[in-house]
Amino acid sequence: MTQAMDRQPGGKTTIVVPCYNEAARLDLPAFTAFLDQSDDVSLLLVDDGSSDDTPQLLETLRAQHPARVSMYRAARNAGKAEAVRHGVRLALRRRPAFVGYWDADLATPLEAVRDFRAVLRARPELTLVIGSRVALLGRQIRRRWTRHLLGRAFATAASLVLGLSVYDTQCGAKLFRVTPATIGLFDAPFRSRWIFDVELLARLVAAARAGGGRPAHELIYECPLDRWQDVAGSRLAPHDFLFAAADLAAIYWRYARGRFRRGAEVELPSSLPQPLAAANAAKPPAQRDAA
Repeated sequence: MTQAMDRQPGGKTTIVVPCYNEAARLDLPAFTAFLDQSDDVSLLLVDDGSSDDTPQLLETLRAQHPARVSMYRAARNAGKAEAVRHGVRLALRRRPAFVGYWDADLATPLEAVRDFRAVLRARPELTLVIGSRVALLGRQIRRRWTRHLLGRAFATAASLVLGLSVYDTQCGAKLFRVTPATIGLFDAPFRSRWIFDVELLARLVAAARAGGGRPAHELIYECPLDRWQDVAGSRLAPHDFLFAAADLAAIYWRYARGRFRRGAEVELPSSLPQPLAAANAAKPPAQRDAA
């Protein structure tokens, strides 16, 4: 059984934060500082079946900011891709103008949300802003050189698969304008467990091509980050790039070769996870009392 906390705050912008065994890396003061400075941004914390103290820490943050923070807890670990997808779909019930997802370790500071949103507001033709870890002079991008080299090789391969020149597909900071088209991107589960960010971009490319409107490269903006810190404790190992290569091949076959067709129906299905309060309200009185 999955759980969502009974308070579901609104907000013009909602950021989904997927978490799995992040107790040692969660910087609660940084979350609090951001919330104190950004009164029109809400957070949806998704615990993906953690076995450590992550749920308790997330609940502490939620209890401190009940009007701005909600929590969704999965009974079992389903992977980051599904944690993000379920979180976004739940966040969409609040009808935000912008929805995004952010890595729980805050390697990208939450303050960048404001920069991303400013771009979307200034450029109404854009659908998506993604963080880009470019080590330019005057910026603080601290990334291990091995990860950087592997990342550059992967980004080159991903660009070829997508038919899109993307510098950084894997940065865990992305913000979408909420439209029927972007809602549809999260309808189906991701097939890729390792590189769902690339699959998400592939869906956007395929949807843009099928819609006959602006091409994908005119809908996406890569925003160079001012700061990014490689936080210790990442579960990504070098050999995982082998799995990523296999996923890239599968994405190419499914999307680039035209085998993917986004469904015409973009309304949120009734199978979305619901807040406990809403779920209880739908039960007969006897069942509500028993619960």
